[in-house]
Amino acid sequence: MNKSTGPRRAWLISFICLLAFGAFALLIDTHRIYSFDLRQIRFWQGMESPGMTRLAEALSASGRTKPVVGAALLVMAFLFFALRRRWELLMVVMALGGSTLLNTAVKNAVGRERPSLHRIAEEAGYSFPSGHAMAALSLYGITVYLLWRHVRNGWGKALIAAVAAVYILAIGASRIYLGVHYPSDVIGGYLLSGCWLAATIGTFRSLQARRTRSISSAA
Repeated sequence: MNKSTGPRRAWLISFICLLAFGAFALLIDTHRIYSFDLRQIRFWQGMESPGMTRLAEALSASGRTKPVVGAALLVMAFLFFALRRRWELLMVVMALGGSTLLNTAVKNAVGRERPSLHRIAEEAGYSFPSGHAMAALSLYGITVYLLWRHVRNGWGKALIAAVAAVYILAIGASRIYLGVHYPSDVIGGYLLSGCWLAATIGTFRSLQARRTRSISSAA
């Protein structure tokens, strides 16, 4: 693969996610999106049971600030002490920190209220996009990307990606089940976080390519 292909592909994915998020943000107040949201909320809450509620609450709790920061610190410690990859620590900080700032800014700009239907849990603040969805995708997405760079076995890569994908989707589903987010909040969160995650990867791959060219020209 051409060394410039990686950064270009990442920037293309970032741009596509941004366009999709923008279109989604413009449509969240339309009847079609609202009807979709209501159908999905009723579907997920149709499975309500004490066991499902406990599972959803546990998944939702794992996506809050303290657990996410704790998980990020564990990932960073592994990268630093086990793999000796100091620059990759910056990727984790940039992915998660930027996603958090974006979420706050967009929530305040859009100002969408949370669902007023059956609430299994209570949550303060605005609804769109979902902060849990954004944090999950940015943290575990960048973790998968970095681990893939060090795992040689194809089955190992597939397992890492599958576990992360299921967990990320489960966190989003838990927020819908608990009634604190519309499905469109969760989808919007994934799109915006995907945009930022791909931009983070594109930035660092571009810097790597530039550094490689500098070393080659110096030699």
